[in-house]
Amino acid sequence: MSTADHPHSFTITLLPSQRSFASTGQTTILEAAALAGLRLSSSCRNGTCRACLCRLIDGTLQYRIDWPGLSADEKATGWILPCVALPTSDLIIDQVDFLEIQNPADTKPVRGRGF
Repeated sequence: MSTADHPHSFTITLLPSQRSFASTGQTTILEAAALAGLRLSSSCRNGTCRACLCRLIDGTLQYRIDWPGLSADEKATGWILPCVALPTSDLIIDQVDFLEIQNPADTKPVRGRGF
């Protein structure tokens, strides 16, 4: 795959751990984390269950779907759904639960925080 296929490379940093991973912007934050060997909290992977809900501290993104499961107030205060969010810049994300995984192909959901 050439760099022309994926000209952007973004860094996603998780707080408070300071763990970072790369994304081309072509995959969701959740998928990019899995490719980097991190399993983020998730369940539905389609923006409805909110198990992956966390806060965007810095950066910009777009959603893979028109109406992710967030209210206008939640969006305005920085809450995001990584399962359907595509980075459009470097990101800093807070309140992310994750597990290190030995086999990045193992992307089974991690139980959410009860939202």
